[in-house]
Amino acid sequence: MTELKNDTYLRALLRQPVDYTPVWMMRQAGRYLPEYREVRKGAGDFMSVCRDADLACEVTIQPLRRFPLDAAILFSDILTIPDAMGLGLYFETGEGPKFERPITCKADIDKIGIPDPEGELQYVMNAVRTIKKTLNGDVPLIGFSGSPWTLATYMIEGGSSKAFTKIKKMMFAEPQTLHLLLDKLADSVILYLNAQIAAGAQSVMVFDTWGGVLSPRDYKEFSLQYMAKIVDGLTRHNDGRKVPVTLFTKNAGMWLEDIAATGCDAVGLDWTIDIENAKARIGDKVALQGNMDPSMLYAPLPRIEQEVSKILSGFGEGGTGHVFNLGHGIHPDVNPDHAGHFIESVHRLSKPYHL
Repeated sequence: MTELKNDTYLRALLRQPVDYTPVWMMRQAGRYLPEYREVRKGAGDFMSVCRDADLACEVTIQPLRRFPLDAAILFSDILTIPDAMGLGLYFETGEGPKFERPITCKADIDKIGIPDPEGELQYVMNAVRTIKKTLNGDVPLIGFSGSPWTLATYMIEGGSSKAFTKIKKMMFAEPQTLHLLLDKLADSVILYLNAQIAAGAQSVMVFDTWGGVLSPRDYKEFSLQYMAKIVDGLTRHNDGRKVPVTLFTKNAGMWLEDIAATGCDAVGLDWTIDIENAKARIGDKVALQGNMDPSMLYAPLPRIEQEVSKILSGFGEGGTGHVFNLGHGIHPDVNPDHAGHFIESVHRLSKPYHL
């Protein structure tokens, strides 16, 4: 077993006693850090950083040099799987990710294969191995993937979308065609995350960024059932310890019970639900991750501290089973000093809840 100097994050996910509430931030390695911007500028573009194990390791470690975070998260992108399927991922300045060859019909789906994690996606596994070695047991390493539904939205829309008309047209007009794609993506995510675990990831997370654009019935059919399939297919023990699984759907407050019933270890919360309500509903079944509004980091430092205190209080006494995080990714123009104060406040203010 790899010895960890700080396993607070893993213990909290498993609802075991901890001395304080652990904290990390979605997109903690990113554009708000000047040192990250320097690396990206030198590499030329985002995917060049992802594909270079040493650069991916460097930017993964950067926030840990600044802040006493309780976990590192692999520096990568949720669209690595569709890229490996041959759809031609590229990034346009100010417009986000795009695909040269989006999915338009069943014939397109039949053409794509399930990527080999140690083939087309070996650069991700090389990054995991490099980061794990460099961390040297300081904190756990989180691996991740996009959810099948979220990946499918980009693959069918050809990039980001506001109305999701193309994928919803397929969903309602040709549901079995969409299910073929989602099933293929679920199989791909299972292989991909299990390979990350084998390479050294000690926890994994599935990001369902766009599940919240679905109706309750469609969410269960087209998003949640495929995340449940992933949970069932994952390696749950490795290197002598349990590998916790976190599911995160943005705008999922109405579905918390259904998400918790998948067998995951933790449910990620965005900022649109009160954590006290979430704990009352599912806190005896799973750990909770979240859930401060990322925009709160623009506030004066005393206001940030006040919000941290409110969320800790909402989770309540005992405190076990809570991983503090933002409700989504940190914004690129946030002052790093504000992020540092946020992290320090979580550690300091949470200790009384764990006595």
